[in-house]
Amino acid sequence: MIIVTGSIRAHPESLERMLALSLEHVRRSRLEHGCLLHSVHQDAEDRLRLVFVEHWVDADALRAHFAVSAAQAFVREMSPLADGPPEIAVYDAQPVTV
Repeated sequence: MIIVTGSIRAHPESLERMLALSLEHVRRSRLEHGCLLHSVHQDAEDRLRLVFVEHWVDADALRAHFAVSAAQAFVREMSPLADGPPEIAVYDAQPVTV
């Protein structure tokens, strides 16, 4: 499984628009082949920071997601609204029994 974490910080005046765009994006992404989880959260300590968590069945599914025109449009629309560049991390994870 591939796990993606990401975050982006909004300008105060762009927060509502960024939240709306983010919700549209995660709801659309959940319908893609190979998407196990796609969510956006508002940081409890910094209300201007949006945090994304994604789980994909494999790297091919994630690559296909990045190639979707709507996903690319999401990045283009979010960039000018953000207070700085986004952060993203991608992990190849295996389940562990504890």
